[in-house]
Amino acid sequence: MEKVVRISPLYYVHIQDLSTNVTTLEVGPKTIVLQDNHKLITGPLPFVVIPPGHYCEIKDPVKKPCSPGQEHDLKHGYVEVCFYGEPFPLYPGECLVGAADDDFKAAIKKLPFVPEHRAIKLKAIVDCEVNGVERKAGEMWQIEGPTTYIPSPDVTTMGYRDAIIIAYGEAIRLKAKQDLVDKSDRKRVTGEEWLVRQVGAYLPGVFEEVVKVENAYTLTYDSGLHLKATKNCVDALGKKRSIGQEWLVTIDDAETYIPDVGEEALRGIRKTVLSRNQYCIVLDPVDKHGVNQLGKRELRVGVTSFYLHPGEALEAGIQEAYVLHDDESLVLSALDYYEDDTSDDTKEISRTPGDRWMIHGPRDYIPPIEVKVETKRKAITLCENSGIYVQNTHSGEVRAILGPQSYLLSEYEELWSKDLSAEVEKLLSLGGGYGDGTDIRKLAYFESAINPDYVGGKRDKTKVVTYKCPKGTAIQVYNYKENTARVIFGPDMVILGPHENFNVLSLSAGKPKKEDALKSILLMLGPDFITDIIEVETSDHARLRIKLGMNNHFEVDVNDPESRRAIFSISDFIGYACRNIASRIRGMVAQTPFDQFHRYSNSIIRKAVFDVDKDGKVNKMLKFDSNQLVITQIDVQSIEPVDENMRNSLMRSVQMAIEISTMSTEKAADHEAKRQEQIAKGLLERQKLLNKREAEESRKTLAELKAVTAAVESTGQSKAEAQAKADKLLIQGESAIEVAKLKAEASAIEFEAECDTAQKKKDMDIKFQRERDELEIKKSKLLAAIESSKVTSIISAIGQKTLEEIAAEGPECQAKMLKGLGITNVVITDGTTPINMLSRPDQCLY
Repeated sequence: MEKVVRISPLYYVHIQDLSTNVTTLEVGPKTIVLQDNHKLITGPLPFVVIPPGHYCEIKDPVKKPCSPGQEHDLKHGYVEVCFYGEPFPLYPGECLVGAADDDFKAAIKKLPFVPEHRAIKLKAIVDCEVNGVERKAGEMWQIEGPTTYIPSPDVTTMGYRDAIIIAYGEAIRLKAKQDLVDKSDRKRVTGEEWLVRQVGAYLPGVFEEVVKVENAYTLTYDSGLHLKATKNCVDALGKKRSIGQEWLVTIDDAETYIPDVGEEALRGIRKTVLSRNQYCIVLDPVDKHGVNQLGKRELRVGVTSFYLHPGEALEAGIQEAYVLHDDESLVLSALDYYEDDTSDDTKEISRTPGDRWMIHGPRDYIPPIEVKVETKRKAITLCENSGIYVQNTHSGEVRAILGPQSYLLSEYEELWSKDLSAEVEKLLSLGGGYGDGTDIRKLAYFESAINPDYVGGKRDKTKVVTYKCPKGTAIQVYNYKENTARVIFGPDMVILGPHENFNVLSLSAGKPKKEDALKSILLMLGPDFITDIIEVETSDHARLRIKLGMNNHFEVDVNDPESRRAIFSISDFIGYACRNIASRIRGMVAQTPFDQFHRYSNSIIRKAVFDVDKDGKVNKMLKFDSNQLVITQIDVQSIEPVDENMRNSLMRSVQMAIEISTMSTEKAADHEAKRQEQIAKGLLERQKLLNKREAEESRKTLAELKAVTAAVESTGQSKAEAQAKADKLLIQGESAIEVAKLKAEASAIEFEAECDTAQKKKDMDIKFQRERDELEIKKSKLLAAIESSKVTSIISAIGQKTLEEIAAEGPECQAKMLKGLGITNVVITDGTTPINMLSRPDQCLY
């Protein structure tokens, strides 16, 4: 190591005295010779140069005052900030914060510049004084731009804070982190919130926390805002509000509205617009002080518009006025005491709560708040054979209203639903009957009576129940209220009253008959037939199955009530008749052997069914007096044994008889065919001979006609040519004569036309000359009259006395007078001497 240390200007070195262990600072320009107990620790190093607008921080600075080459003390743990000034060296123990490897430039920092709308947050590390203000340790504050921040060793930088731009229609909600005084010099307590509404940039204070940005609600001519106070406060319009209070803000109050702290925007609301014939009922309307009148209802009628205040609500929304036609009405009831002026009379009617009345159209109607519209009714059009069930709500009476008419229910009437049993409903939907088998023939009766309105359970229960009773049937209807029954005979329309129902018949059906197999409201009066299969046993114990067909009808007097009721006295008339007849047949067959019954089955059965009279003859019919059913004919359709072996034997015997009968029929038919064939051959030969004779006669006639035709052809040609020439000459002569006549007539016509033309021309010339002469004469007379009147007017204007005076004067004066009169030539005579005036008659004055 060199013993000589040369220090240039603005450079420094640190030299340690090893004997005292003290390090001192030496600055240039200087040359130092190191002693044996001296040691060069640092350097030579340049002075620290801080340019303008920069600073540096020195850790563990020396205590002032001090000078180079002298022993010095350090302030350990302190930091000193140096700014632009004279270059300076670093004393031993001092270090630049941020410097690296003896390069102090990295430790030189630019002074922080705080631009506009920005602030730097600061915090005091220890108690200190900053810019003349006493700061406590831990105290925070901020410096707002535009400015340059001068760092202090006792203050630390917490960061920067940007201003918040408050646009039009915005505000920022601030919250105090601790007690403070805001920029409007208002004291704020910890946790207090407030709004800043001023448009522009706002830089929150160090203890002001930005909660959020509040956007303004834009209020239009058809929108408003419902607000609620969350605490006692003064709203943005300067009005005091109590906690829980709600109010309405519209465009009449402000175009935009930002709820203040303590206000809560509940919802935006649209203006309610009522057009013509619209109305609404407002529940709990507010009074002039904005307080809801709970329980009150208010009617508002269009044309109008309004906002619903908080607490108000529309009952059933916006409603249309009731427009009633001439066939419509409204049923009204009074909710409160009310003076009704809707009646046709001019006098008002006092209504009490519970009153019920009706108003009729045509009109429009808006119900007051004291009136409730129960229902709107329209006249029900009823055609013939239709109707409705109506019940009086006061008396409970139910009645049927039948058409044809248009019926309007009164205020105390309503449609009544007539319920029928499920069985009757099914019967009506199927035409009046149904069965549980597919081989029931009588089901065809009901197809023609099916009503489409009842199919599928679609029956309107308020309409009267109708049923078309087919011809040859009867229906019994029972009235449960009066405990009476009536019978209707078809063809007719059955209309049930409100307390009536059909009498349902449970009939036997099928083959053999099965009880309750057919349900029906119709009783077939006949003539009809019943088919049944019964089993009998002969006296020799042969069991047979007999299929019977019976014609039946009812003998009923429609004018006799007892007779009408009697036919319905037995519900299952089919089963009753079949059981009775089967009993009779079994009793008779049980006394007859099989062979006899097989031969005479029809007569035996007829005798068993119809019985015999006192003369031993079989009766023609069987009548049941209990229900007036008459059996007129019975037919045995088939008889077959019940036992299988007997059935097979009987079948073989029947087949053999059939074969014998068939063979006999075939032989007879073959013989008859051969006989007919021989007859046909004889007739054919005879016809051939007749045809030949007729052909010969036709050929003879043809030859005669050919001869006549040839003669006519030979003579007719010459005669026709001669006749044609004669006709030609005759036609030519007649044509020449006709042409000559026409030419003569044409010449005569031309001559007469020329004469007429010349005569008319002369007449016109004469007439023209005469009219022209007359016009000339008339013209001359008019001119003479004009001249005469002119002279007369002039003379009368001059006056007689003046003329006399002029005449007394000399000739010169007379000439001037005549010239003044406009007379160029004048002759004055005594009237006795004749004068020739023919040469200039138009210039003479007479």
